[in-house]
Amino acid sequence: MNVRELQYLVALADHRNFGRAAEVCLVSQPTLSTQIRKLEEELGVALVERAPRNVMLTPAGVDIVARARRALSEIEQIKEAARRRSQSGIGAVRLGIFPTLGPYLLPHVLPAISTRFPKLELQLVEEKSDLLLEQLDTGKLDAAVLALPVQNSQLHCEVLFDEPFLLAVPRHHALAKKRTINAEALSQLDLMLLEDGHCLREQALEVCRLSGGVEAARFRATSLETLRQMVLAGSGATLLPQLAAISPFPHAEKVQLLRFDTPPGRRIGMFWRKSSALDDLLSDVAGIISVVAKPMLEA
Repeated sequence: MNVRELQYLVALADHRNFGRAAEVCLVSQPTLSTQIRKLEEELGVALVERAPRNVMLTPAGVDIVARARRALSEIEQIKEAARRRSQSGIGAVRLGIFPTLGPYLLPHVLPAISTRFPKLELQLVEEKSDLLLEQLDTGKLDAAVLALPVQNSQLHCEVLFDEPFLLAVPRHHALAKKRTINAEALSQLDLMLLEDGHCLREQALEVCRLSGGVEAARFRATSLETLRQMVLAGSGATLLPQLAAISPFPHAEKVQLLRFDTPPGRRIGMFWRKSSALDDLLSDVAGIISVVAKPMLEA
């Protein structure tokens, strides 16, 4: 068994087609097919079910592909560790971030990271939190910015900042004239929230549970921008994280942002595997994010 065979197997698992996997691996289809059969013979178990138009993993194949991903990730970590020892800040970091934070934080953070590490290639992935954790676990990501809590003893967490929630209401709303409100005011509202799968939805529902607020059953948004536009159109109220709330958007004067006297919110952290060879670099990147975000949250 060698690294190349594991790479071929993972590519086949990703693309479920011998031809496409061979293209990605820059080899001929017969070469890739031969190497997969050689691996199966060495392991003594079938890894794939071959069909004319589709390739499916066997139960053994699913298990071995997962292990192969981790092994290949560790090999990349070894290479990365060697590069870091010789030249600090050179190489690539694959960083994940969830969509209710990424658009509002990354444009401010990236220039600072680039200034500190001009030769660092930052590869960004924006996905929902569950998928980011899965990619972090399988080695597809080096680190991810996520909302706490995260239950995974294999990950190191660097807390970045606490982000308050603001209440966004139309200018004509009964609460719009108030400077601050208490959480109990939410009991008067039907809040528009995001659809299932967003961590912000779960956080907002927890705020509703504690304050007596309820979700507006008529509508669920796919993005924060949709929620902002619905408030702008006078269709209701919603909770917005502060970084998203202060982000400029057209006709913002038609939306009133209300602060809570005891603000609910979320704690944001950066996570990476405890075994990562990039520990020092990732800690530096986390520090940069924290420093950049601080004045934005004090605005």
